[in-house]
Amino acid sequence: MKQNSVKAWFLAARPKTLTGAAVPVMIGVSLAWGDSLLYDDHPFQWLAAVLCFLFAFVMQIDANFINDFFDFANGTDDTETRLGPRRACAQGWVSLDAMKRVIAFTTCLACIIGLPLVFFGGLEMILIGLVCVVSCFLYTTHFSYLGLGDVLVLVFFGIVPVCTSYYLHLHTVTWQVFLASVACGMVIDALLIVNNYRDRDTDRDAGKNTIIVRLGAKAGLQLYLGVGVGAMILGFTFWMNGHPLAFFLPFIYFILHIFTYLKIKRIDKGKALNLCLGETARNIFIYGLCVSLGLLLV
Repeated sequence: MKQNSVKAWFLAARPKTLTGAAVPVMIGVSLAWGDSLLYDDHPFQWLAAVLCFLFAFVMQIDANFINDFFDFANGTDDTETRLGPRRACAQGWVSLDAMKRVIAFTTCLACIIGLPLVFFGGLEMILIGLVCVVSCFLYTTHFSYLGLGDVLVLVFFGIVPVCTSYYLHLHTVTWQVFLASVACGMVIDALLIVNNYRDRDTDRDAGKNTIIVRLGAKAGLQLYLGVGVGAMILGFTFWMNGHPLAFFLPFIYFILHIFTYLKIKRIDKGKALNLCLGETARNIFIYGLCVSLGLLLV
């Protein structure tokens, strides 16, 4: 592959991970749409919704570039032992200097996209944006080595995007929204869990103390199942707040989640677990679609 080509950058961006960025915004916006119909003084803000999606997409790509760069620079992306999909810097598809420049560009672009949200949500949007950007860097360089990756997923792929997407329209956050954000974060965390489950041996050797390394493979497997169960339990809040479809439709997701769990258990080790990674990403998108449809079809 030609270095720094369009194809190289496309692969470095990891487009399949964008479902994880889209789902929390989908849920937050769907909650806001339904509740905005109840209040004449809080109309639904289409521009804010579009900006939330764009910010989430660019930040996800930025995070992927940062992860690619620092994992290679720190020597944790060994092409000989790597089980996951190949990475751009490690393969030489993208030069380190070019990756530095593009990381600076995508970080600035995310800030530019997010800045207009101040007009919808106030100056606190600047603080939220800065926290997102800083955490984007700290995840790869520090938090992932301390076993805190799952906490960051819960916060930045659940609580922050769902609650913020809702807040921009209604200027408040209800308990239903908060519980929905936690459920969303748990569902998306399944992607990190299966990734770390696959890499548990190489992560241990590299001193990367993920939650799977700390708890062990058996507990990690149960955690994968548990986040799906937990999300379904928390989803009961939809039914209690007049959205029964948002509770029942995600059972489609849960059935698929169980099948993927059984496949992970059967495969246990090796590159074949990448199939489960793809299935988990699919399951996450189906969850977001089911919840969003359930909220909108009232």
